[in-house]
Amino acid sequence: MEMEEESRKRGRSLKNLRVFNFSMGILHLIQGVLMVVLSNRFSLPVTTNFLSYDKKLGIVKTATKEIANIRIGPFVASFLFISAVAHLILTAPRAHQWYLKNLKRGINYARWAEYFFSSSIMIVIIALLSGMYDLPSLILIFSLNGTMILFGLVMEVHNQTTEKTNWTAFACGCFAGIIPWVAIAMYFFGAALESSGSIPTFVYFILLSLFIFFNIFAVNMVLQYKKVGPWKDYVFGERVYIILSLTAKSALAWQVFSGTLRPQ
Repeated sequence: MEMEEESRKRGRSLKNLRVFNFSMGILHLIQGVLMVVLSNRFSLPVTTNFLSYDKKLGIVKTATKEIANIRIGPFVASFLFISAVAHLILTAPRAHQWYLKNLKRGINYARWAEYFFSSSIMIVIIALLSGMYDLPSLILIFSLNGTMILFGLVMEVHNQTTEKTNWTAFACGCFAGIIPWVAIAMYFFGAALESSGSIPTFVYFILLSLFIFFNIFAVNMVLQYKKVGPWKDYVFGERVYIILSLTAKSALAWQVFSGTLRPQ
C-alpha cells in the first residue's frame, strides 16, 4: 500500500511538467526578445594585457589592448534564449519521455547542460559590470562556473550508485563556484574604493541579489538530498530549480536593463 501511495504521489508530481516547461520556455523567450528589441547599444570593452618592451626606457612593461566591445543587450538576451530553447526542447515527445525517465532516477542531465552555458554567461556579465574586462580572467571565471555546474552533474551521477549520499562532488562544486565571486568582489570593491562611491547603485543590487540566488541553488540541492519536507520528492526540487532559474535570470536581465540598457 505504501509503495502504491508513493507511486501515485510521484505520478501527480510529474503531471503537467510538460506544460510547466513550455510556460517557462515561453517566458524566457519573451524576455529575450524584449531585451533585444528594447535595449540600447550600450557596450563594454574586452581587453588583454601583454608585455611590451619600451625601447626609449629600455624596460619591459605591461600594455593593455582593447580587442572587442560587447553589446550587453544581446549578451543578456543570450542566456534567456538558451534557457528558452532548453525548456522547449523538453516538451518534445521523445525528449519529454527521456526527461521524465531521468527525473524518476533522481537526475536531470538537461538542467546541468543548460546551466553550464546560461549561468556561466550570467557570471561573465556580472564580472563585466564590476569592471573585469580582461579576456583571460573572463574565460577563467566562465570555466570555473562551468566546472561548478559539472560537479552538480557529477553529484547526481555519482549518487545513482550509492546507498548513502556522497557529498564530495558538492563540496568540490562549492569551492569552484565561490572563486569567481571572490575575483568579482576584488574588482568591484577595488573600483568602488578608487572611484569614491561613483559605481551605480544598480550594480550593488545585482552583485548582492545574484550572489544570493546562486547560493539558493546549492541550498535546493542540499534539501533534495537531505529529503527535507516536500523535497523528499525529487520532482519538487526540480520545480524549485526551474522557478529559481527563471527568477534569477529575470532579476539579472531587468536590473541590467534598468541600469544601462533603457533607450535614452
